[in-house]
Amino acid sequence: MKIVSYVVSLILILLGAVWILQGVNVLPGSFMTGHIQWAIYGAILAALGIALFLWTRRGRRPTN
Repeated sequence: MKIVSYVVSLILILLGAVWILQGVNVLPGSFMTGHIQWAIYGAILAALGIALFLWTRRGRRPTN
């Protein structure tokens, strides 16, 4: 299950980065290009991906 969470978090981070780049008109070729709202959505998505990654990494630790 941890691997799935890591993969999902990585996808969220990468997708968020693409949206940010398209929103600030760095990565052309989409209806999102040049629309700052997509940069904001991308930042939120990337933040969720980072949060999921950190939450998964924290995980359960064995008790002694």
